[in-house]
Amino acid sequence: MKKTILLILAAASSLALASDFPKGSPQFQDSSTLAMSAAKKSGKPVILVFSAAWCPPCQAMKHDVYPSAEVKAFHDKFVWAYLDVDDPRNESAATKYGVNGIPHIEFLNAAGKELDKQVGGVSSEEFAKTLQSVLAKAHKS
Repeated sequence: MKKTILLILAAASSLALASDFPKGSPQFQDSSTLAMSAAKKSGKPVILVFSAAWCPPCQAMKHDVYPSAEVKAFHDKFVWAYLDVDDPRNESAATKYGVNGIPHIEFLNAAGKELDKQVGGVSSEEFAKTLQSVLAKAHKS
């Protein structure tokens, strides 16, 4: 019984850490469905970030890239979703987008069509360049 309770507490704390964003982060949805709904209403492209609390490159992106000055300029140009791969609610989205390694980031237009994707961590400068490219593709689609 104690072992089960410890496992449940460990899983819960892992999920809590995954959603603890530093100051200056974009406003993240916690569901791909909510993100797509918001995108359809706003017409903005979507960023689905598949991540986990135990993933060092994911945490580096979370703490250093998303709230960075280079990326901050793009916060309001996208609908952002942070999807913890350890949360069973995100399993179908992870399967749909073929998530095999994390961080895995899907860039979609407001209708849900893939514009680009990225697997692995990058610097804030590289990520900002990708966001600029994705915005250009979104305006053409």
